[in-house]
Amino acid sequence: MSDDVWRRIDTSRPHPARVYDLLLGGKDHYEVDRAAAAAACRAHPRGYLDVRHNRDFLRRAVTSLARDEGLDQFLDIGSGLPTQENVHQIAQRFVPSARVVYADNDPIVLAHARALLTSSPEGRTAYVEGDLRAADALLEQASATLDLDRPVVLVLAAVLHFVEDADAHGVVKRLTDALPSGSRVVLSHLCHDLNPERILPVARTMRERGMTFVLRDRAGVERFFDANGLVVEEPGIVPVHRWRPDGAAPVPEQPAPELLASMEPVDRLRYADINDVTDEDISVYGAVGRKP
Repeated sequence: MSDDVWRRIDTSRPHPARVYDLLLGGKDHYEVDRAAAAAACRAHPRGYLDVRHNRDFLRRAVTSLARDEGLDQFLDIGSGLPTQENVHQIAQRFVPSARVVYADNDPIVLAHARALLTSSPEGRTAYVEGDLRAADALLEQASATLDLDRPVVLVLAAVLHFVEDADAHGVVKRLTDALPSGSRVVLSHLCHDLNPERILPVARTMRERGMTFVLRDRAGVERFFDANGLVVEEPGIVPVHRWRPDGAAPVPEQPAPELLASMEPVDRLRYADINDVTDEDISVYGAVGRKP
């Protein structure tokens, strides 16, 4: 990692991409991120199911759009640190020539993405450092890889709850306005009307650590689609574990029992089986919208 990247990494405050990475079992985070994740887990011990099922929703959505509809261009904003089954790996499995652009605003994500996000020989994968709120600049960078005159899948997975209303609706409008007919928007969002007694304490712990954290309700999520003329595809706006479930959520390989027992609670989460999920566990809506 270059000296410039190190200088630009803010280790005084938790970053959503690094906290998310930790909860998915990654190792690219700092003590401040670890403290935020641990606090969230104390507030909601099964909250890791939101994170893991959000990721599995993304897997199913990209699979459906690439395999079943042949879509071959993806723009994943707020992509976070590379993990297992990234968008390009899923899409290029079904459409080897697919082009994927990842965008995030954390320099540590930039460093890891450029090193690890390797495209198939037929396709292209790129990473741009950009802020969701600077939509025009982000689109300009993405256009070096994507043809914005052809349908694009815009992925906004678990990112809009880090953006205040004053910015969130404007940037989604700018992004969707730039996409041609036939494009899709894959969107997921933490919400306060699904199991509020579980998610509200988590939101409070994140805000206490300086992170913007905006929980919306189903109507608030629906507004992102309706206000931009997007047609929500079946099964609609639903808790993420109920969006076209396929029973294929991966079960991590388990370490030796004594090793698992010696781990801190937050570190054990990467080995948890998420297939025991219930409606009472999930506070994330997911949906896919089509631009007519």
